[in-house]
Amino acid sequence: MIEITILAVMLLAAVAVGIALRRRDGKVRAADVVETQSARADLLASVGVTGSGPAVVHFSADWCGPCAAVRRVVADVTGQLAESAQPPLDIEVDIDAEPVLAKELNVLSLPTTFVFDSEGRERFRISGVPKVTDLRSALEPLTIAA
Repeated sequence: MIEITILAVMLLAAVAVGIALRRRDGKVRAADVVETQSARADLLASVGVTGSGPAVVHFSADWCGPCAAVRRVVADVTGQLAESAQPPLDIEVDIDAEPVLAKELNVLSLPTTFVFDSEGRERFRISGVPKVTDLRSALEPLTIAA
């Protein structure tokens, strides 16, 4: 009887952890705004985040299945905002080609998407496939000219 109770408790704990992780997937989370260090700024500039406007940087790889969905979502949202005062850049980074940048940005899983403002500061981080409405609502305020 004790074995069944232990098994039931472990099963419930595993389900709770799974649900908690699943709820986090694809959510837009605000990033801690920190001053951009020169090494980080140089790495970001090497992939195209120049600070001339907002940018969406999404890490992917050839072997990543969900990364194709992220490509479609980001292309859709950046296309919708292309006529804004500061249109966002769509920058895809292959994690295998840029491991130093991935380490600097603390990318632990794929797909991971970042939203940078026009000054090159990280504003949002998204793990998993973002929803179109969430990504658009995160980007839209950044595309308005100051």
